[in-house]
Amino acid sequence: MSPVRGNSLAVHAASGREPLDPAAYSRLPAGEIAREVTAGRLTAHEVTAAALARIAEVDASIRAFTEVWPGRAAEHAAAVDRAVRAGGRLPLAGVPLAVKATQRLSAPPLARLLAAGCVPVGATATPGAGTEWQTWGATDRGPTRNPHDPGWSPGGSSAGSAAAVAAGMVPLATGSDGAGSIRIPAAWCGVLGMKPTGGLLPPRNRSRGRARRSVPGPLARTAADAAAFLAVLTGTAVPQPTPPARPLRTAWSATLGFAETQQPVAATARAFVDLLVRAGALAPSSLSVRLPDPADCWFSLRDDLRKAPRETPQESSQEAPQAAPQEARHGARRGPAARTAAVLATGLDQVFAEVDLLATPTTPNPPHGHDGPGDTMSTALTWAFNITGHPAISVPAGLTATGEPVGLHLVAPHGREADLLAVAAAAETAATAQRAAADATGAG
Repeated sequence: MSPVRGNSLAVHAASGREPLDPAAYSRLPAGEIAREVTAGRLTAHEVTAAALARIAEVDASIRAFTEVWPGRAAEHAAAVDRAVRAGGRLPLAGVPLAVKATQRLSAPPLARLLAAGCVPVGATATPGAGTEWQTWGATDRGPTRNPHDPGWSPGGSSAGSAAAVAAGMVPLATGSDGAGSIRIPAAWCGVLGMKPTGGLLPPRNRSRGRARRSVPGPLARTAADAAAFLAVLTGTAVPQPTPPARPLRTAWSATLGFAETQQPVAATARAFVDLLVRAGALAPSSLSVRLPDPADCWFSLRDDLRKAPRETPQESSQEAPQAAPQEARHGARRGPAARTAAVLATGLDQVFAEVDLLATPTTPNPPHGHDGPGDTMSTALTWAFNITGHPAISVPAGLTATGEPVGLHLVAPHGREADLLAVAAAAETAATAQRAAADATGAG
């Protein structure tokens, strides 16, 4: 049974216009919705009604949401429409937003998104308690399903957020990433997911170390929408992403020197790198990248955080973004973990002295089934950068020969989110051109 308990929004009751078709809504990016609402060609009320109708249509089979909030959404939509009529210009006016269930609407990141005009429509599935593996989502109706294939997991822990975006229920969703929890579901659901620089965005909890390693970020279908999300959370003017002005030097590694990456996944991601090279977005480098396996270090740092005293909200809100690189060198209390963190930080300093970006597959494996990943560590290629605080993004890289979604994982120096978004914009253009060429060939 769907979690929607009834839609309290009377579609277009006052406008006299035709209702916004849920299928048409499902293709609208957040930026276009905000422009249409700001211009008065749509209202937040109308968009929210379409979003709730879309959720009611498709979420019974996908189970992306644990709760849907028609009443709360109506209140927020009405407030956005009043602000627009009063001449307000909200950067995300009327954009339906799915909220990861572990995040509070009163937390700083969510409060900023709502102040920018987002309309929260529901809470999305996470793994929940009682499992050691986090790459899936749980609801009271069963596991969250991957929109590409119901037999696959959508990844996690931002499972429902990625599935909701991929299925067109919302154009934008919140996630949090402490080991790959945004990037992994983005890869497996075929959407964009970004982990910003550790400490760049307002913390979501009171633990200083955790706020640097587990950071909020967007799940979206376009680089422009991810950039708008980032601009709201940082309070800065993030420019509209466009392909890079020059090819960015990029080192490729399928394994980072330790991961057991499956060949079809590596080949699919590498083929997309080659496409971006041909498109002029990337310039290949022969630099060999070999980092230490971060697994033991990550677990040690997590255990240290669990034992550490909690800070006051005031202390947490004052943390400096630039502290993340130093923490990578000195944050681990125990010797082996401290040494691994230091080697990781030094190794990446050396990498980024030579290149602009580091590229890997997002995961070493394709989506697993609902019975779990077995012995495979789906985080193997992502969690090192939670330790070091480097920004990273997963962009859709296509499908394996057997139809499994693969993400291309790009990592940048601290504070270089703009480079990641520029390549993501180029990836959208290149993928569109590739599909058009394939369609033309098929038609011929």
